[in-house]
Amino acid sequence: MTGHDWNRDPAADTQVVILMGGLGTRLGLTDRPKAMADINGRPFFDYELMLLKRWGFRRFLFLVGHQAEMVEHCYGDGSGQGVEIRYSRDGRTQLGTGGALKQAEEALDESFILLYGDSFMDMDYRELVYRYWLERKAGKAGVMTVLKNENRYDKSNVIFRDGALLLYDKAEQSTDMKYIDYGVSMLSKEVLAGVEPGRACDLSELLTALSKAGKLAGQEVSKRFYEIGSPASREEFAAYAKQRFDTAKQAVFLDRDGVINEFCFNEETEQLDSPFTKEEFRYREHVLPTLKAISDRGVLLFIVTNQPAAAKGKVSLKALYDLNTWMANDLRARGIRLEASVMCPHHPAGDARTQAPFLIRRCGCRKPGAGMLTDILSIYNIDREHSWMAGDSYTDILAGKKAGLKTALLGEYKCDMCHRLEGMRPDRVLRDIREMEGILKREL
Repeated sequence: MTGHDWNRDPAADTQVVILMGGLGTRLGLTDRPKAMADINGRPFFDYELMLLKRWGFRRFLFLVGHQAEMVEHCYGDGSGQGVEIRYSRDGRTQLGTGGALKQAEEALDESFILLYGDSFMDMDYRELVYRYWLERKAGKAGVMTVLKNENRYDKSNVIFRDGALLLYDKAEQSTDMKYIDYGVSMLSKEVLAGVEPGRACDLSELLTALSKAGKLAGQEVSKRFYEIGSPASREEFAAYAKQRFDTAKQAVFLDRDGVINEFCFNEETEQLDSPFTKEEFRYREHVLPTLKAISDRGVLLFIVTNQPAAAKGKVSLKALYDLNTWMANDLRARGIRLEASVMCPHHPAGDARTQAPFLIRRCGCRKPGAGMLTDILSIYNIDREHSWMAGDSYTDILAGKKAGLKTALLGEYKCDMCHRLEGMRPDRVLRDIREMEGILKREL
């Protein structure tokens, strides 16, 4: 792989390009672009910038047109936000999203993330970076994130089947289209080849041509997006932002393998291992009703899991991410309000057999490190005093303690490990996840 120093966090070097020129006509905005609409006393884009900073992105290029001066006055060079921001202007003529991207061509990295400044998209951005570089090896020019939509939020415009993006087309929609473009892509500059400078065009035209040429891959996401194209959607996001960012909530962070699902037998190693496919994945007894009861109480539910199998050469990174997405979708389909399932794919030693050597590194997210937890805590208002990390390993306990959470060790058969924790012993030792629900019931 090329294009990145893989000894560093991938987000540290990745340029993020933001389309900031939306007019906001339906919102009645006359003094600011749509991305700067007031939401609970702050610009709308502040919320998305918070997410992007959480994932470690520091280099931004804002594509501005309508009311550009207001955007530049608000964000400046980014130093006040702890990031670097540069600008590209449309000029006197509005160029559309595709034309604005062409106008900025000289300021673009060879590969970059592109997203809309008037949408809030809470997803795993590290997964997008990793998938993009894997797809580049396979000859693709970009990865588009897609959400199973079935015309819920807008008209579906993507045919996505068995993990492959077959067609994206906003102009000619068909009944085979069950997905919608989520609003985030990672692209190569080659997508701009053939675009005439100064010509107004829409980004969708470029991406449709890319998909028809078989050069656009897809990444399924499982969490809905928010946009503010109308007064109703603006009010909807304002209510969501208020309950997420302004009100402290209780949360439960759960390990995955051995807690949510059973281990499975790996015939190659002749040992118990993590499942790598949905066919191998089996929920543990009592897990589903317990998770439903926890989420029905309004407790925020997160899954945080170490998954080093790709770094060790046992399976592809794509397979790990696909299973993680499938599980999140399956839980939500069962009425369980899962906020996020976050996965660390790294391992400090790895294995020479891996197809993804960039995963072999020391990181801050692998438990017993607290990175996955502290990242989540940075973008939610969580009452740490009454929130829990629960898992079946001492690494879960150490991570939870470092993040300032209460901790619970699940499974009596591992209680002999408690002596290894010395001053970091769990607050509770529980037989299974059902007892976790009982503790939460007493605390509420």
